[in-house]
Amino acid sequence: MKLNTRVAVATLLLGVSPAALTAQIVEPTTPPPAPAFDAQGEPVFVNRADIYTYRALDSYAEPDFVAAFVAAGQLPPVAERLPAEPLVYSTANMPDGVGAYGDVMRHVIGGRPEGWNFWGGQTQGWGGIDIGLTECLTRTGPLFTVSPDDLEPMPNLARSWDWAEDGMSLTVHLIEGAKWSDGDPFDTEDIAFYWNDIVMNPDVTPLMNATQDTYGSGTTLEVIDAYTFRMNFTTAFPEQVLYAMAYGNFCPGPSHVLKPVHPTYGGESYDAFRNAFPPTYLNFPVMGAWVPVEYRADDIVVMRRNPYYWKVDDAGNQLPYLNEMHYRLSTWADRDVQAVAGTGDFSNLEQAENYVESLRRAADPAAPARLAFGPRTIGYSLYFNFSGNGWGEPDARGQAIRDLNRNADFRMGVTQALDRVRLGESLVKGPFTVQYPGGLYAGTSFYDEASTVFYPYSLDSARAHFEAAGLTDTDGNGFLNHPADVLGGADVQVTLLANTDYQTDKNLAEGVVAMLEEAGIRVSLNLLTGNDRDNAMNAGRFDWMVFRNASEMITVVQGTTQLAATGPRTLRHHNANDAGALDLLPFEQELADTVNAFITSRDADERVALMKDYQRIYTENVYGAGLTAYPGALIINKRFSNIPAGAPIFMYNWAEDNIMRERVFVAADAQADHELHPGTLPGAPGSAGPVSAN
Repeated sequence: MKLNTRVAVATLLLGVSPAALTAQIVEPTTPPPAPAFDAQGEPVFVNRADIYTYRALDSYAEPDFVAAFVAAGQLPPVAERLPAEPLVYSTANMPDGVGAYGDVMRHVIGGRPEGWNFWGGQTQGWGGIDIGLTECLTRTGPLFTVSPDDLEPMPNLARSWDWAEDGMSLTVHLIEGAKWSDGDPFDTEDIAFYWNDIVMNPDVTPLMNATQDTYGSGTTLEVIDAYTFRMNFTTAFPEQVLYAMAYGNFCPGPSHVLKPVHPTYGGESYDAFRNAFPPTYLNFPVMGAWVPVEYRADDIVVMRRNPYYWKVDDAGNQLPYLNEMHYRLSTWADRDVQAVAGTGDFSNLEQAENYVESLRRAADPAAPARLAFGPRTIGYSLYFNFSGNGWGEPDARGQAIRDLNRNADFRMGVTQALDRVRLGESLVKGPFTVQYPGGLYAGTSFYDEASTVFYPYSLDSARAHFEAAGLTDTDGNGFLNHPADVLGGADVQVTLLANTDYQTDKNLAEGVVAMLEEAGIRVSLNLLTGNDRDNAMNAGRFDWMVFRNASEMITVVQGTTQLAATGPRTLRHHNANDAGALDLLPFEQELADTVNAFITSRDADERVALMKDYQRIYTENVYGAGLTAYPGALIINKRFSNIPAGAPIFMYNWAEDNIMRERVFVAADAQADHELHPGTLPGAPGSAGPVSAN
């Protein structure tokens, strides 16, 4: 690493020779090799059309108890409840073929549902609840099985789309005749409400924080007819929009229920809109396979099959096969414990602290659950707040930290103060974790080792970088001080934001605090629950944060705009201030330009080259200091069938979507008596619970 002019000036001011500092700085390298890990499953690759198509079948079937509702005149015949051409799953792509109706999948989650208004910003408690309720225009979860030659989002509520010849617009065709779970038609009225009154309304923040920038700055939407709309762009062929139409962005809500309480249409207030559908509001209309029919605070959420669900298998059986979904409200750690023990049925094993015990239990031939690991795509980074112009309204101390965050030597000091081997081993011993430099994950499609800059752990090097950034211990208390003209030379005091919902987040945050203290930087923890953490993050109220990376670092083609500050609100750790101004550093602008070029390019070789540039710029400048990366494992009860091989717990989406739960079943001779509301269907919106045909 060359000693640049900025370092030279700093050394002169500090009275330290450039040669002395250079001698202490450890040069960056490429990342060290990952330990061998042979327990990872492999998917079977197919084309998208091999998984499902849209077409009419000669006849349709449904569970006997649902047919009783039809016979009692309480429900239209199944053919009338389905679209003219429903989505049809291919039996040939199902690992275990056509399923049997009945039984339950029992989840355990650590979250708590705020309510059903996903579009107003309420969480449903995570753990797959929202994925079971909410369907989106496209679908990405099953893409882990799709051949790279056919890699593109799968159709879903949008059954097809057409690009204009110049690529400046995209015409989207919705599935025709699909209905919400209460029988109301799904059409472009729902699309228009979502776009105009959620995405484009600055007073509404949907759960996944979708904004106009998610679909490209300046993008507009026009309705053509009941089942067709067009998106108009300011750049040609922004194909990432198709990924932005998947979970959890372009997932329209039931406008016939949401619109009357929205302030634009006479609703009381935006706060009242957000909270209009609490967890006790049962049978909220959904397009998903299951409808909420029971809620008991700190106990359980029960979801029952949607009689209007618009997907079938190619034998004509209306899906889903499973009658109920249960969500026990406990803790995330308990989710793993219960899944391994067999009192729960499903878990995304992602808390590395539980791996060794889970493997030991699953190795018993009598164990009720099977366990399969995927690639190392669970990764955490330490992110710096890069805004220097007021986002989050920092006080004088916070502004001083922002100024340091924007200093390259300071960031290099931080990353070289992190012993990533110790961080990984603090979570789990064994060949699980890898030293993660930040940026794109090793082993993913666009990763390039030669373009990845890794700053090895070295306290001497970290201290030299801090000294070059103007920080010394002037009062002898063991912690570095600001220069005398900054906060009167007070100790550097950083606040680290982290999520208390997961022990892994807390453990890593505590490790960062301890390691930075060894390097002379005082860091205090701001531990918040997930929702409060998200609110603080989105408002810019943090100095640093420990954050589990999202899909853009895995797939690149999904959430692409979030790889850099491509818009005023696209990047988690650098948003515009209240005036809409972004104060990007030169390398940040270079990153944004690189990402925008990637988005508009249709040349595969050029896209690969652009991501190499991105990775180099990102890691060289320590845009996020990687902490550790490790694999996740899917834990699922052995009684379930149609679980695809090699399903990752998180890639294009979470495992709850990857395994396509609507086609998962339990063989008739393996079914257990777990249903809490047998023989019932969801009632009318707002009713007290499920209803019977009797």
